[in-house]
Amino acid sequence: MNTHLLEQARQLSVEEQLELVQALWDNIAKRNAIPLPSDTQKTELDRRLADHEANPNDVVAWDEVKESALARIRR
Repeated sequence: MNTHLLEQARQLSVEEQLELVQALWDNIAKRNAIPLPSDTQKTELDRRLADHEANPNDVVAWDEVKESALARIRR
């Protein structure tokens, strides 16, 4: 990473940093750049898949998840 650019970005206001992040993200999306998962992320995905395959009924219905999240927001 270019540490000089990073230091320049750190000097920006929070609003300017957010604008920069949005512009960078838009540019990445425009180029259809899809980042590959890291080794750590792959390991976690494999762990979650194995857990699901071992316990396929250990799930929470979407309606329950949604209602729980909305209840937390309303507090």
